[in-house]
Amino acid sequence: MNTERDSKNFENDPIPRINRLVTYCIILSLMVLMLCGGIYWTYNHQRQIPNAEIKSADAAHVQNHLSDNSPEGELAAYGEQLITSTAALLGPDTKMKITGNKLACTNCHLQAGTKPFAAPYIGLTDKFPTYIGREDKIETLEERINGCFERSMNGSSISVESREMRAIVTYIKHISKGTILGDTLRGRGFTRIAHLPRAASPQQGQTVYIAKCASCHGKEGQGQPGDNPNGYTYPPLWGPHSYNDGAGMARLLTAAAFIKGNMPFGATAENPLLTDEEALDVAAYINSQPRPVKSNKEKDYPDLTKKPKDSPYPPYADQISQHQHQYGPYNFSAK
Repeated sequence: MNTERDSKNFENDPIPRINRLVTYCIILSLMVLMLCGGIYWTYNHQRQIPNAEIKSADAAHVQNHLSDNSPEGELAAYGEQLITSTAALLGPDTKMKITGNKLACTNCHLQAGTKPFAAPYIGLTDKFPTYIGREDKIETLEERINGCFERSMNGSSISVESREMRAIVTYIKHISKGTILGDTLRGRGFTRIAHLPRAASPQQGQTVYIAKCASCHGKEGQGQPGDNPNGYTYPPLWGPHSYNDGAGMARLLTAAAFIKGNMPFGATAENPLLTDEEALDVAAYINSQPRPVKSNKEKDYPDLTKKPKDSPYPPYADQISQHQHQYGPYNFSAK
């Protein structure tokens, strides 16, 4: 046997070279698959799914963020106090006198801003600055917070450099840890609610209110004071200590969506206790009651085409009556 000649024939034979090339390709493909699998596993185990998807409020998770003794952790803990005990720290009976009523931020942003479909704070630090039609400009998170102080709290703004503002923003940042930039988080804002083919009825809403709301919020909407004399266990829904008529909750569709996803006590977006019709009617009843008046509302929405259909106050970009803007039906096109 001529081994030298066989060796040369082997080297000149294209078949073994092709086999080697195929083998190399298979090995390279397996390495790429293993690398991609590792990246996928790391991504899904590091993104903290319960927080990113805003599951039910996780008090332990929030506490983990606030329990460290760093300066940032202590500031976030103070921010949580401002959210849950707003009237006691910033209310009309305090030295600061920032809020004009005795509500707390957590009365609308339930469970200190962690409850799904109750305007949760989680992830907001990634969403600002953003365009706000009411001011027709790009706003910072601090400006948006001050909007709540001026409207929902019927008060005045605070300095963006103040310890209080930095504490609130730091708290929002802490409970947003684990969210992914650009994600659309489950539970953001409020639940969806269907429009009625008729106007919402304050009269029918009164019936719903007496049957399902008055036991907590009072027959006259006065709420129930809490152990803290500057706050409420159940907030007033109208009257001098409620939100003013320029607040987001003064809009029918906003109020109805909040109510459907969260009221009466125990309701969730997945298991509501009111129908869409009941929620709209009771929102119409609540918002038909007297409440503080926001000055200079006519300056809202400099571009009137950005004004929501359910804005309860003029001017409007259309000829639809104020009553229909307040109560519907919203069967007209937005301009």
